[in-house]
Amino acid sequence: MKKIAIFASGSGSNAENIAKYFADNNKIKVDCILTNKAEAYVLNRAKDLNISTMVFNRTEFYETNSVLNYLKERSIDFIVLAGFLWLVPKNLTQNFSKKIINIHPALLPKYGGKGMYGMNVHRAVKESGDKESGISIHWVNERYDEGNIIFQARCPISASDTPEAIAEKVHALEYAHFPRIIEQILLS
Repeated sequence: MKKIAIFASGSGSNAENIAKYFADNNKIKVDCILTNKAEAYVLNRAKDLNISTMVFNRTEFYETNSVLNYLKERSIDFIVLAGFLWLVPKNLTQNFSKKIINIHPALLPKYGGKGMYGMNVHRAVKESGDKESGISIHWVNERYDEGNIIFQARCPISASDTPEAIAEKVHALEYAHFPRIIEQILLS
């Protein structure tokens, strides 16, 4: 059984989608959800799904091994970042080399980097006049959104699309593809 840890900072809709996708899988399961925000709605979703959680602060994440130790104690095989906004520290990227992936709500390398998340990305796409957007699933390294791209999916953008409409199109791609790509990686 491959055990996934999901890191999320907010609502957790992708985390819930992934957990439900693997709920009846006998080879892969979402073992735990970790967050850097004690008020994050993802904790409610995890409780409803009966998934263990860990909340940590900046000091614990960057200056101690408490998160790493928690993952090791739970025998985690793979880490999925699903709306997690902090840069992953070296102690995790080294211990989980080629075992951490992230989803980004744009077609990298465009609209990546620090501060480029959520509606910030969709507003930038709208302002640019781009004719398409999409998702990028990529390996995580010690820099924001610079790991090798594993998969991209695209959606058309019309001149009348608002940033909110772009977000809806991108979310649909996330829900459709992210769990499937995780499964392909873990079973390959």
